[in-house]
Amino acid sequence: MNKTTISLKRLIPGLIIGPASWLGPYIVMNSLFLPALIQHFNAAHKVELVALFSTCGMIVAALSNMIAGALSDKTKSRFGKRAPWLLGGAFVFMLAMIAASFSPNIPVLLTAWMVGQAALNFIVAPMVAWIDFAPKDGRGTASSAYGGLGMALGNNGFNVIGAMFLSQYRLGFIIFGIITFIGVAIAAFIVHEPSNLDEEIEEKAPKPKLTLKDAASIFPRWSIGRDYYMALIAKLFQGVGNFAITGYILYIMTDFLHRGSQTQSSIQLINLIMLIFGVFMGFVAGPVSDKFKILKLPVGFSTLFLALAALMLFFFRDTFGIITYAFAAGIGMGMWNSLDNLLNLEVIPDQNRVAFFLGVYNLGNTITQAIAPVLAAAVISLFGYSGIFIVSFVFSLIGGVLILGIKSVKR
Repeated sequence: MNKTTISLKRLIPGLIIGPASWLGPYIVMNSLFLPALIQHFNAAHKVELVALFSTCGMIVAALSNMIAGALSDKTKSRFGKRAPWLLGGAFVFMLAMIAASFSPNIPVLLTAWMVGQAALNFIVAPMVAWIDFAPKDGRGTASSAYGGLGMALGNNGFNVIGAMFLSQYRLGFIIFGIITFIGVAIAAFIVHEPSNLDEEIEEKAPKPKLTLKDAASIFPRWSIGRDYYMALIAKLFQGVGNFAITGYILYIMTDFLHRGSQTQSSIQLINLIMLIFGVFMGFVAGPVSDKFKILKLPVGFSTLFLALAALMLFFFRDTFGIITYAFAAGIGMGMWNSLDNLLNLEVIPDQNRVAFFLGVYNLGNTITQAIAPVLAAAVISLFGYSGIFIVSFVFSLIGGVLILGIKSVKR
């Protein structure tokens, strides 16, 4: 069976618009609107409630992501194997966020948020597998478009706009839910997956060869999937380190840095700086990786910038600290997001289940945002807000060490 290839002219715009359309609204709602609405319902227990929402979201995200990836890999339709699932997920996510906006209390909000978490992962798992449609000599560019440009816009570009809705967070849920559906639909239209009704499952086993016992299991044993697991664990550490700060950025600004009336402008400044450097890395990292055949080293060393960023806010609790944090975090996240999906694609243990394994790997974009607030809440209760910057520093460095420990990718 010949592998489906889609030209970069169609793939790159879709890989920019698509992830920006699901990640951007999710980041805005998760870091700004949801904490604001929780604070409205129960200000006294807001930190604990954010941790509760994160824990429940982590469980739902993990299950739905694996299911979505597995179903996508096995789907045959005239619209391809990815588009039907991600469009359906985007539509349900929009409805769930509209329901969240009208929530009268915490239980209803939690229910709507969990439905949204499940739907979101039916976008994530199939969409990241679009990278596998790229021509062999353009995979770095495709990965950079998805992670460096699309996710930079999602992580930071939307927060600049989202901060404007801090006083109208209920309306924000509706607007950004609609943006997700429209953006994902546009991306799917541009990519325009070909029909795969005639596709036959390839029987050829990947290297290293899987045994029947391994093929029957969901995950291969460590000796076969070592590098994949190293990359996955690294993403979890790096992601928790990053989101320990960004998940509580609203409370950090109000309760730790005491920005007061400057809270909105400070959040916008951070995200604007990170957006600029993230987009820059998106344009540079992928093409440089393709030309010089380097992948592991830039991904591994990107965590040094994230570790430095955490120290900036720890030592400089003022505007200088905010700017230098944004500068270092923007470079680090831009470089990581540009290339980490391609690195994972190189170490997938079963090429017949690309969406499944890429989807599980990309749980790092949602599950770490669930783990981080739980860990951060515990750290805050013991050491205060300053403790989460040390956690971010240590976790970021651990993530980098794990990436550099991957063996099958030399550079």
